[in-house]
Amino acid sequence: MSKLAVVAFGGNALLRSGQKGTFEEQIANVESTCESLMALVRRGYNIVIGHGNGPQVGNDLLRHDAGKKEHGLPALPMDYCGAETQGGIAYLIETAMDSVLAREGIDRKVVSLVTRVEVGADDPMFRNPTKPVGPYYSKADADAMMASGVAMKEDPRGRGWRKVVPSPVPIGIANIDVVKELAQRGYIVVTVGGGGIPVVRENGALKGVEAVIDKDLASALAAVTIGADEFYILTDVDKAYINFNTPQQQPLDVITVAQAKQYLAEGQFAEGSMAPKIRAGVMFVEHGGAQCVITEAGHLDDPACGTRIVP
Repeated sequence: MSKLAVVAFGGNALLRSGQKGTFEEQIANVESTCESLMALVRRGYNIVIGHGNGPQVGNDLLRHDAGKKEHGLPALPMDYCGAETQGGIAYLIETAMDSVLAREGIDRKVVSLVTRVEVGADDPMFRNPTKPVGPYYSKADADAMMASGVAMKEDPRGRGWRKVVPSPVPIGIANIDVVKELAQRGYIVVTVGGGGIPVVRENGALKGVEAVIDKDLASALAAVTIGADEFYILTDVDKAYINFNTPQQQPLDVITVAQAKQYLAEGQFAEGSMAPKIRAGVMFVEHGGAQCVITEAGHLDDPACGTRIVP
């Protein structure tokens, strides 16, 4: 039976530092990342892909902001922005993966699901929104937005003020049984894009909410739920480090869940960077996964690549 792997694409799989984010740039970036997955495809893996959408949601909010100012169009909520970018990025991944598979002469099909991810309505993050999204605003604009009930926080680097939204913990994924079935049949499945469209259960139905879900945590939940053997988190560094950017910097090759938790407690990994990835890896392995690998996309042809979190 084929091994099943969930692969979470980092933001640099689509937009890279110094680029303008044109359609052509994003297609080239995604195609490069998809080429790296051929290392797993050639080994016979079934694959499910998750991905981030931070830069794309930011661009979406800028467009909405411009549309409101210039044409009086209403701003759209975060769950809609999540759905919009999820579909657009999935299209890029499908297009790139089809191209790579055709060049390799591999007969595998790619399918994408616009995915809702459930969070708890009582999640404490709803009382303390901390996730910055969208453009930077002046103090005057931020004051006006806060007066209308929008949560705003000043950027610690002095770049202005940004809207902040809750980042609740994912607790369930809609149609995840379909994802598992398609993956087991050999389809390459794209799901939980951008962490999924955030929804809460209300009177038995799912309703969109103003939030952003961590894509690594959502991908880990997907991996656990479908019983994946391995979980890969692709980022822009070769592996995780302790004492990062100091003379004592040390790369981590293989670490246990206990070691990973100790390093997290010591504050070895930056929030908003490596810490969420380590937490997602720990969650996956604690719930029965064989290993989580955190590495750069181009290293997947090496079975010993990256930082490996094991039981």
